[in-house]
Amino acid sequence: MKSLGNLIWHIPYLGFLNALFTFLTGGLFVISVVGAPIGLGLIQLSKMYLAPFSYTMVSKSELSRHNPDATENKLWKTFGMIVWIVYLPFGLLLCAISVLQIIGMFISLIGIPAALVEVKSLGTLFKPVGKTCVPVAVREELNRRKAEGQASQYLQ
Repeated sequence: MKSLGNLIWHIPYLGFLNALFTFLTGGLFVISVVGAPIGLGLIQLSKMYLAPFSYTMVSKSELSRHNPDATENKLWKTFGMIVWIVYLPFGLLLCAISVLQIIGMFISLIGIPAALVEVKSLGTLFKPVGKTCVPVAVREELNRRKAEGQASQYLQ
């Protein structure tokens, strides 16, 4: 089913162009050095756009809670937040373009799964700093562990 969703995303809705545009935009930010935290997040998003029903975006802080070796440098995180403030108008523009794409895809019934991919990417388009692309199974495991922790609070 994931393969069919990925095929529908690429063939009639040209998802590979979204991936290419996002990758090139991320590359421009990385080349500028100052925008590297944003560019790296956008490059990860372009990876997700290549197989959106097989991959998802998660925050690196979510991963580091379950893996102590994956902690992020505090200075890099602070720099990323400052750069994100400068990126805000550009991120709002990208989100507005994506919302228009979502509306266009929702018009046809077959476009609803592709529109859901765009909806899934809005958070990363708006704030790409500190995001990484992981398989859906990893996201499900993170959600399971989070729910397990919440359940243990109630069961005590």
